[in-house]
Amino acid sequence: MLSRVSKTLFPKLPLCCILRFARAMSSQSAQRAFQLRVNPITGNSEWVVIEEDEPEEQTFNGGSQNALLATTSYLDMLNDSHRNRAFREAIDKTISTPCHVLDIGSGTGLLSMMAARAMGSMTCRMVTACESYLPMVKLMKKVVRLNGMENQIKLINKRSDELKRGIDITSPAQVLVSEILDSELLGEGLIPSLKHAHDMLLVENSETVPYKATTYGQLVESTFLWKLHDLHGNEAKASDGILLVPTGLDNILGVKPQQYAFHCDAIGKEVKLLSEPFKIFEFDFWKRPDSHGETEVHVKATNDGRVHAVISWWILQLDREGTIFYSTAPRWISLPGNTSHGDWCDHWKQCVWFVPGEDDSIFLTLLVAHLSKTSHVMSFFPGLQDKGFQYLQAVANSNGFSMDRVEFLNKRKTKLTMHDTHQKKVDLLIGEPFYYGMDGMLPWQNLRFWNERTMLDSVLSQDALILPCKAILKTCALSAPDLWNSRCCLSKIEGFDHSVVNSTLGACGELPAEQECPCLPYFIWQCGNVKKLSEAFTVMEFDCSKPITSSCGKTQVEFTEPGICHGFALWIDWVMDSENSLVVSTGPEKRYWKQGVKLLAEPVAVRTNKSSTGECRSAVIQALFDPSSGDLDVRHAFS
Repeated sequence: MLSRVSKTLFPKLPLCCILRFARAMSSQSAQRAFQLRVNPITGNSEWVVIEEDEPEEQTFNGGSQNALLATTSYLDMLNDSHRNRAFREAIDKTISTPCHVLDIGSGTGLLSMMAARAMGSMTCRMVTACESYLPMVKLMKKVVRLNGMENQIKLINKRSDELKRGIDITSPAQVLVSEILDSELLGEGLIPSLKHAHDMLLVENSETVPYKATTYGQLVESTFLWKLHDLHGNEAKASDGILLVPTGLDNILGVKPQQYAFHCDAIGKEVKLLSEPFKIFEFDFWKRPDSHGETEVHVKATNDGRVHAVISWWILQLDREGTIFYSTAPRWISLPGNTSHGDWCDHWKQCVWFVPGEDDSIFLTLLVAHLSKTSHVMSFFPGLQDKGFQYLQAVANSNGFSMDRVEFLNKRKTKLTMHDTHQKKVDLLIGEPFYYGMDGMLPWQNLRFWNERTMLDSVLSQDALILPCKAILKTCALSAPDLWNSRCCLSKIEGFDHSVVNSTLGACGELPAEQECPCLPYFIWQCGNVKKLSEAFTVMEFDCSKPITSSCGKTQVEFTEPGICHGFALWIDWVMDSENSLVVSTGPEKRYWKQGVKLLAEPVAVRTNKSSTGECRSAVIQALFDPSSGDLDVRHAFS
């Protein structure tokens, strides 16, 4: 289904929900699965095998099944009490007598257990649950066993479109319960899963929970959002004289229409609303969906201004009668079913759709060529490759340099020799230490630049200038109750014991003494109620002028504000020169990068007054960096 706003309002506005026609593929059987793991330092990816009968703590190249699951949104989702209650009420209302229930994407089995309980304790194997991700299948078995419901739920380790009627599922199901939604609504393979289910796995006129969903949008003006997307506008105001978007560049590189999941409440004061909320489309779970659809929406402007983006959200109607709702709307919206005024959660956000802007750029090569008229510049573009070189060719004339001074090296850095550099040592190595596709990774995993500098060591001159020359790991203490509550230990969810999942999902609170909460990447400024309790302190430094090596550091964090400490923020400051005069910080006050967050097992009351008793006034942070995996082991102790 493709929805668009009228072209008479603004041309080519990319307000659309693109249907993805395949769920994530996995090569697996009931006994094993293959998990793709990327080493952020080397950029290499590898398949690791997960066996059904091996422990979750089984490690492979610095990772474990627990570590894989801790980075997912399962824990945050299970802590969403509004979501859980809405599904429970709808399931209890929809399933009143014994019937065959199908649960697609069963996760920990919460919806399956709700369905089995709604039918009564005497039913036997009336719920068929399918879950394709083997580590989650293993976890669901523990949860179902803990709640004594093994005899009521048949769990199958397959994708739903792999289920065969008469083999995996003995008869069509009368009720479908499922929650495979994302912030966009349709992004988790919902369309193909529902099509197959209605064709092969469900009876005609089956009941579904949820029943339907409605997507809404609103036109907004926001300078902050526009700056995230508008290279042309930002470049036009630059004072360095470098032209990044000359005429005709659209034929080389283009921006694909794409939505961005975003906590829009965090910029509520920076958004000017230009229209009332408008309905984009409705999606019915209870009937077979079409593969493609399109609608045109005419939107009336209610305020003067420039449309920078469209913010969208959805309202879920869980029951047929329309009495049970869940909404992902921002807090400024007052609509039926808007439960977003409840607890902060991270698994569902709003979506931002940008009005078409200009291209992204690769500007470091241009910068060097522009500043030095005699240098020979060799460039790597590990992501864009040939497209990157075409971009350089397109902008060369506009910036007044000849392409005979710029060379594109399309080979791995490990294989670079003096032959490639024309028997000359490299005097300047400059790199952008932020990589496409690294948005979901931790700040220190951008130290890939340091690793690549190491691989180029044989072609660097003895006094080569390395930019950035140093990376500094920084930390500060945080009060972050919303984030901590979204990651806290689970007990009973709507009556079902989930305590067995806490260690595996990396929960906070009531963990074994030897178990640490994982470091996870967040835009801290989007994490609800957040307050800094200390200044920034340096934990360790990484010297990029030397080859990469393991590093360790230690610092004492002195609290400057009283409050409840929920954890520590960690980030990288990139130092460009040896005098430390040019520093690019990626700390919590900067909104363009994610920080790492190390949450505490239990919140700690802190004060600045040294005479106070029973409350901490400082903490010691220790960290150890492993260059082989890109992992950072962070430990803390309060004093």
